[in-house]
Amino acid sequence: MHARTTALTAVAALTLSLGPGGTGHSGAAARTADRPGDLVSSAPTAFRRLPGQPTPTRAWHIKYRSTTAKGAPNTVSGTVLVPTDGSPGPRPLITYAVGTVGLADSCAPSAGFPRGTTAEADLIQLLTLRGWAVAVTDYEGLGTPGVHTYTVGPAEGRAVLDAARAAERLPGTGLSKDTPVGIMGYSQGGQASGWAAELHASYAPELNVKGTAAGGVPADLLKVAAHNHGSTGAGLVLMSAIGQNAAFPELRLDAYLNERGRRYVDLMKRSCVAIDTVAGLFREMSDVTVRDPLRRPAWQRALHASDLGARAPDRPVYLYHGTADQLIPYAVGDRLRADWCARRAAVAWRPIPLGEHVAGAISGSVPAANWLADRFADRPPHSDC
Repeated sequence: MHARTTALTAVAALTLSLGPGGTGHSGAAARTADRPGDLVSSAPTAFRRLPGQPTPTRAWHIKYRSTTAKGAPNTVSGTVLVPTDGSPGPRPLITYAVGTVGLADSCAPSAGFPRGTTAEADLIQLLTLRGWAVAVTDYEGLGTPGVHTYTVGPAEGRAVLDAARAAERLPGTGLSKDTPVGIMGYSQGGQASGWAAELHASYAPELNVKGTAAGGVPADLLKVAAHNHGSTGAGLVLMSAIGQNAAFPELRLDAYLNERGRRYVDLMKRSCVAIDTVAGLFREMSDVTVRDPLRRPAWQRALHASDLGARAPDRPVYLYHGTADQLIPYAVGDRLRADWCARRAAVAWRPIPLGEHVAGAISGSVPAANWLADRFADRPPHSDC
């Protein structure tokens, strides 16, 4: 019974960890879109909190241009939400990064919103009920060709910033290039949001970013992997290896896998996070490989390329982390705080006492949104550095 309970707890934790009116863009935009954030297509969709429960929003499924970890152009999908609250605007925009959903296209947030099955829809609705527009990226390889580049920070951060650009360029939203923008995400979404914060000045300086709220951030993937080997988060380690290999095929993950590993990788590419978690539960990398890729210099360089903390965000940051986080060690989040502070970033640091990973996502979301509301109101930020 204890093993079964632990497995179900892990599934729930990882599921939360993480984690549209037509505009006629499909043909012409597909031919002309060449800047990051340019729309390739848009189409009406729906945003439901739960199955059969509509929300007071207009929603668009979009495809837009972004940039890979290697700097090449790509196309990413996502969703833009605007409250139907009668307000003529202007209104702020949150570019929202979800936590871990899985590797299959069916796991993408945009695929789950119409069905009411996206895990973080409740948290996103709290933002639209404030009157804020929300852009939710699917990330590279979820809902578009290719394998999802899971945990590849530079690609995630660019997808988050370009989702905001795309939302501002989408007709019918009431948004513009002057729209105040907040960046928000937890777990994988915290990594993506942190990268968006670090990349803003160099990659998308025209966005009117007011601040970033990032929680449960896996800022050092090798430390997170070491923490999760053989534990409830072991499936995340193999998922991360798949994502890194998708961004950097020269890593040649297949050369390291044994037959069991190849079966697991195939299963994970076709599944969402609950199945991926059970498949990898309590396994070491040695169970699925002939030799551990994470010990190889090329792999370590690739993983370190997704480390956060080497650059200071140019806008204030709200950083939060559960002190009892079982998936992403509290020390990893605290180290990121110290690194950003050392580079003179303005960081509001909020430990969540006794908070494990799911509790951090839920209890931290409202204070994070309140902090962003203060940034939209141009109140001076407090720094804990």
